[in-house]
Amino acid sequence: MNQLHSFQAVPSTRNAFDAYSTLPEPPRPQSTHAPRAHTQQPIVTGTSVLGIKYEGGVMLAADNLASYGSLARFKDIQRLHPLGDNTCLAVAGDMSDFQYMTKLLDATLRADRSVSLTDTHPPFSPQNIYTYLSNLYYARRSKVNPLWNAILVGGWDKEKKESFLAYVDLLGTTYSAPTLATGIGAHIAQPLLREAYEAKAGVDGKGPLLTGQEAEELLDTCMKVLFYRDARSLNKYQIATISNDGVKISDSKSSETEWGFAEGLRGYGPQTQ
Repeated sequence: MNQLHSFQAVPSTRNAFDAYSTLPEPPRPQSTHAPRAHTQQPIVTGTSVLGIKYEGGVMLAADNLASYGSLARFKDIQRLHPLGDNTCLAVAGDMSDFQYMTKLLDATLRADRSVSLTDTHPPFSPQNIYTYLSNLYYARRSKVNPLWNAILVGGWDKEKKESFLAYVDLLGTTYSAPTLATGIGAHIAQPLLREAYEAKAGVDGKGPLLTGQEAEELLDTCMKVLFYRDARSLNKYQIATISNDGVKISDSKSSETEWGFAEGLRGYGPQTQ
């Protein structure tokens, strides 16, 4: 007499076709919980930006170049970004992080404006935006995932009736001064800015400031010097003027340059003449 045997179903990850297959079962997928990786080196970058306080406001300058490594790849990039009515950013460093940061700030300002319709608090001042950026960049640095930028925040505080100029970088470093520059401009252009500023306002800064025309001519000179000396710069730049009347960003302009002297330059190797 045949005995009935009971079989207990065992759950399997193989389908019905695989049950009759003689091929080995494929390997199971590995865990997706790999270590998180962050950008460790910027790819498309912008070089130095400059800023100076003048009589009646602040001026910022930045060229229109975004370099792909050592290649002058994008020659029509605006690195001056207005925020609100009386604040403007001049941004150096990684362009993708620049885009992320400006979208975040624009969204924050839009949300603030919607709240202002039902509230009486004043809009963001340049100092508020500067504090926001300081906290943002320090927080990202603390997570070992920095935003690779150096930023100049220029603005006009309508309540205090005074100009504002400050610096923020990827480490969360912050400070304020009447003349500022980033990158190689801090070594080449900053001495020119500081010398012209102190020649009129004095070392203590209590004298009269540069006029708007003087400040613009000074920035033109500094941008020309940077074009001569900085291999990542471009002879096409814009100047932003921030005052009580608002933010005005100029059209792109170029400096008149002279390269005839290069024919007389000789390198450090053996000379043939």
